[in-house]
Amino acid sequence: MAALDGMRVLDATQYEAGTSCTQALAWLGADVVKIEPPGRGDPGRHVQPGKGNSPYFLNFNSNKRSIVLDLQDPRGRDILLRLAPQFDVFVENFAPGVIEKLDIGPDVLRSANPRIIYGRLKGFGLSGPYAQFKAYDPIAQAAAGAIALTGPDDGPPVYPASMTGDSGTGVQLALAITAAYVECQRTGAGQVIEISMQEAMTFFMRTRASSTIWNTRPALGRGNPNRSGAGPATVRLYPCQPQGLNDYVFIMCTTQRMWDSLCIVLDRPDLALDPRFATDTARLEHSEELAEEIGAWMLERTKEEAMQTLGEAGVPCSAIFGMEDLFTDPHLRERGFIQQLDHPEHGEIELLGFAPRLSNGDVPFVRAPLMGEHTDDVLRADLALEPAEINDLRDAGIVA
Repeated sequence: MAALDGMRVLDATQYEAGTSCTQALAWLGADVVKIEPPGRGDPGRHVQPGKGNSPYFLNFNSNKRSIVLDLQDPRGRDILLRLAPQFDVFVENFAPGVIEKLDIGPDVLRSANPRIIYGRLKGFGLSGPYAQFKAYDPIAQAAAGAIALTGPDDGPPVYPASMTGDSGTGVQLALAITAAYVECQRTGAGQVIEISMQEAMTFFMRTRASSTIWNTRPALGRGNPNRSGAGPATVRLYPCQPQGLNDYVFIMCTTQRMWDSLCIVLDRPDLALDPRFATDTARLEHSEELAEEIGAWMLERTKEEAMQTLGEAGVPCSAIFGMEDLFTDPHLRERGFIQQLDHPEHGEIELLGFAPRLSNGDVPFVRAPLMGEHTDDVLRADLALEPAEINDLRDAGIVA
C-alpha cells in the first residue's frame, strides 16, 4: 500500500508551481483528479509548440487523472461542490482574485466538506502590499534574493534557471498538506493552507542570508564562484576537454583531508608541502597560483573522467550536467530515475522521476492524462451519474 493511499485530491492547478505540489502527492500514492477548463485545458498543455500535451505538461502531471469541468458555469460549480465531500484536499494556484470570482473559496468548499484541506499557492501570498501581484518562477527568485546573488562580480544579476521558485514552492505545499492530512486523521478537522512563492523561495536562501549575520554586515554582492571564478581555487569551476559549453567540473574541497586527497589525485605531493598551500588561509591568499595547477590537470581530461577520478578519491565534485547529460547519465539510469513510458500521442517518452524513495508502498509511474480522459470515470464513481446525464452535460459544454 502506498504511503498516501486513501488521500484524494481535487487538483485545480496549472502551469508548474501548483502542479508540482499535486504531482508529489500523486507520486506518494494520493488519488489526484485534475480539473481542467473546457477548450484548451491546463495552459501548461500548450507551453511548447504542438497540439497540446506538451513535454512541459507531461513532466508535471504524471500519475494524475483528468476531468474537464466548467467552473464558470453554475452547473459546473455545483458538480465541484458535490464532489468536494468525496475528497480530502483541494489545491489551487490561480491568479489573485480568480477563486473569489468563481465563488469557490475556502468557506464555500468547507461548507460542503468541513474536513477538506484547502491549499492556496500565490506569488506573494494573500495579504500585504504585493498580494495582487502575479508571479512566475523568475519573479519569485528575484523577490527572494536568488537572482541578486548570482552572476559575475562586474556584471548584471543572472537568473539561475533551476525552477526552485515554482517546484520548490509546490513541494513545500505538498509537505504542509500531508501534515494537515495527518492532523485531520486525529481531529477530523480540515484547514486552509496558504503559501507564498516569495517566502517559499527564501527557504533555499538561508545559507546566504545567514552570511549577513542578521543584517549587521553589508549586503552580499554577486561573485558567485559557480559563475565568476572568484572563489578560492579549491571551491571553483574548471574547464575540461573538449572545452564545450558545459565541459566543466565544479570542486568543493573544504577540509584538510579533502585537500590531501586532491593532491594525491593530481599526483602532486609537492603541492601538499608547499607553504603557499599549507593552510586554508594560505590557499585562499594564493588562489590564482593554485588554480593554475588544478586547472592544468582538469584540462587534460573530460568532465566525466575528472568527476570519476576525483569522486572516487573523496574530493566532492560534479561535472556540469547539461539537460542531455541527465537523460544519458549511467548513474541516474541505473537507479531507475529516468522513467520510460508510452504515450498515445508521443510514443515512447522519457521523464525525470521522483527523488524520495520509500521502502514501503512504491507507486508505479503513470503517464500524464489526456485532457478529460477520466471525466466519465470520476462522475460515475463519485456522483453516481448515469451515462445519459454525463452526455447531457457534455452536450452543454459543462464537462468534456
